[in-house]
Amino acid sequence: MARHPLRVQRLFLSLRHCRAAEGRALSPPQPILFLHGWTMRGAIFDDAIARLGPGFDCAAPDLPGHGCAATRPATLDACATLVAHSLARWPGQRPLVVGWSMGAAAAWRYIARRGTGRIGALMTIDMSPRMQPAPDWPHGLIGQNAASIAATTARFAEDWEGATHGIAATMFASSDGAPTLTREEARQVILTQDPGQMRRLWQDMVTMDLRGVIGQIDRPYLVASGSKSRVYPGSAADWIAEAAPHARRHVFAHSGHSPHLEEPETFARTVQDFATLIPA
Repeated sequence: MARHPLRVQRLFLSLRHCRAAEGRALSPPQPILFLHGWTMRGAIFDDAIARLGPGFDCAAPDLPGHGCAATRPATLDACATLVAHSLARWPGQRPLVVGWSMGAAAAWRYIARRGTGRIGALMTIDMSPRMQPAPDWPHGLIGQNAASIAATTARFAEDWEGATHGIAATMFASSDGAPTLTREEARQVILTQDPGQMRRLWQDMVTMDLRGVIGQIDRPYLVASGSKSRVYPGSAADWIAEAAPHARRHVFAHSGHSPHLEEPETFARTVQDFATLIPA
């Protein structure tokens, strides 16, 4: 398959060339706010935004602790604040919010703090509202327990560069990576991030429990995951789809943790189709 023009260099913008979270002015626009995953950047959605075509006004900011927002507090609360500021760029409109991995947690934390009044619809991609497995919660990180998660956290502190190999590998179903980003390109993006900031956000996510928020999401909600994810079990998305009152489930058959990169055309069509369900 020919690779789409998105190259890893697009993610290596120096701070003086950082993009504002301003999106593309289209007419008539359907606003979409994309929220990226841990260790990535907003530009990871450039390919998806390009594929959506006319009719979409998209913003994909760097979340706190990442990229152009590297010096902002690396917490989910800071991410929720950035979500609020980003939504404010569409006065009088209620955007579709698309949160991938940590981006989903950012959206949930925003909803926990401010409700759903500014959101038209929500799509989350391969995330669990609680990462830590427990006897009553088998929907956390695949194959992990408290001890192994603690060991992973310690490794992040002791050998961040070595750990980036595993982080990049688990992003994809295939060892080759995705049509728009190889595994090594993904690792190079991870290496641009500040390790201390990444550890702080990791710790925040490891200790979060946002299960109580899911039932409060009273908007159209597409709960997506990749059938070959090596990060979260499909049961996590199943649980969310059952708990949220207006949710439906979608599985990307050929993807791991990153359907927007692994099945880019299918992902764009899925977003386009779901956007038609947003109330005017």
